Amino acid sequence: MIEKYYRRLLDEVPSGLIVTDKNLKVVYANHAFKALFPSPFKRGSLGKITACAGEVKHCGGGRCSKTCSLLHAFEDALYSNRTTMQRVAVTTAGEGAKEVSFVLTVKPVGDGLCMGIIDDAMQTEIATELLSARYIQQKLLPAGKWVAGKRYSYMYIPCRDIGGDLPEIFAVENSACGVIADVSGKGISAGMLTAFVKAAYDKTLRSPAEAIGALSARFGELGLDERNYITVAAARIDEHSITYSMAGHNVPILLKSDGGITRIMLNSPPVSNWFENPRYFEDTIPYKRGDILVLLTDGVTECRNERGEMFGVEGAIRTLSYARTGEEFIKDLEVNLKNFCSHLDDDITAIAFDL
Repeated sequence: MIEKYYRRLLDEVPSGLIVTDKNLKVVYANHAFKALFPSPFKRGSLGKITACAGEVKHCGGGRCSKTCSLLHAFEDALYSNRTTMQRVAVTTAGEGAKEVSFVLTVKPVGDGLCMGIIDDAMQTEIATELLSARYIQQKLLPAGKWVAGKRYSYMYIPCRDIGGDLPEIFAVENSACGVIADVSGKGISAGMLTAFVKAAYDKTLRSPAEAIGALSARFGELGLDERNYITVAAARIDEHSITYSMAGHNVPILLKSDGGITRIMLNSPPVSNWFENPRYFEDTIPYKRGDILVLLTDGVTECRNERGEMFGVEGAIRTLSYARTGEEFIKDLEVNLKNFCSHLDDDITAIAFDL
């Protein structure tokens, strides 16, 4: 009766709490801990209770136990018989696998029992939600490599858990279409705006300018202030031509199979509430078999090195000039950007079509 009473009290504690025995097996975990680690197990190894992605069957004796910060925190407290505090990182298994990081205080409470308390449970829960949101955002990215008979490759590297760029590839009738959008801000607010763009961009319209115009109208209905805006570049690839439209975005680049480079210069204002009744224009240019069409965000061109130099459109063009395929360009671009800049402070996104 008394044990049930104390368990009920501990279940009301808002911080995540677990208790291990002298064999480092979990004998109790409160509701807050289970909310952070929704494992089906109530007792057992630390790996089972946290749904660890490591060697759960051999938890405590497997190869991963040598570097397990969670296990080491309880070992240190048990064998030293004193309170320890440690930053712990646990990678969970299953669909939506994620890494959860938190500060854990472990206190020996007698008879070989150790009680672990997550000091920043709220922050950990927020971090968990962010990682879940990132997982969902990754699921929204293009899945294939072919669309309407055109091969494509893309790169998407968010600088935070949630990105503010959106690459979209789809087909309208027999035409391949590519859209790349970059929203204002970073983090959660940017992620919500990219979700809006994905839902609001009309993928049934053949005209890129009309689609951006419709997106602008939908954006206006949100009633956001002038700090919020979206830049967009959209292209429809037909049998012998490319029809494109841009809204305040980096210009697309067309690599000619004969070695020439074409920078597509037509532009219109960003999707925003800055202007009344903005107009969006489109143009059509020819291409030949073997050309490569590239769409990219300013995270690529405005990437800076330690000397403050920008990678620039020139860096993208230089990388593209050595590429034989869109896939090769994307791989080389990622390598060149990482060599150029050790720390990314903006989302990096690029799409390349083999024409």
